Amino acid sequence: EQILNRGLEVWKPIIAAVNGYCLAGGMTLLLSTDLRVAVEHAKFGVSEVKRGILPGNGGTQRTIQQLPYPVAMWLLLSGEWLTAQEALQYGLINKIVPEGELIAEAERMASIICNNGPLAVRAIKELAVRGQYMPIEYGLRLEQAMGQLLRSTEDGREGPRAFAEKRKANFVGR
Repeated sequence: EQILNRGLEVWKPIIAAVNGYCLAGGMTLLLSTDLRVAVEHAKFGVSEVKRGILPGNGGTQRTIQQLPYPVAMWLLLSGEWLTAQEALQYGLINKIVPEGELIAEAERMASIICNNGPLAVRAIKELAVRGQYMPIEYGLRLEQAMGQLLRSTEDGREGPRAFAEKRKANFVGR
């Protein structure tokens, strides 16, 4: 099994920081991440068709899932690239930052997520990813079950208690 497909079983958020060309395998790797920040000069594309091959490791599947159909088909069939501004416009990336701020922004995003309950972050990512591949009624049921389980944890009790006491939660991952 390819590592990028196994990546679907990584329930920690994965943040990509793109500083330059994100093409072919790099784009396929980007498509397996959760959050994405890039510099203004970044370029994005699945250019394998220009070499007579196809994007592997889920490249055709994730491109069509994550971009509007005509945009995805243009990238897949033409091998042309998107600019960072186009990638932002189509929702492929979250944000464009100046080159000198790229890593700091990715770390800032990670820090915000790390301040949240780790069990909740993990459950939310898993529900969001798994929910894409099941009927909504199954996803809602799974969400209910995970929510009930989460409320029975130390963190699940600490978060609401901290909110009621108007203080920062002290999450422990249990």
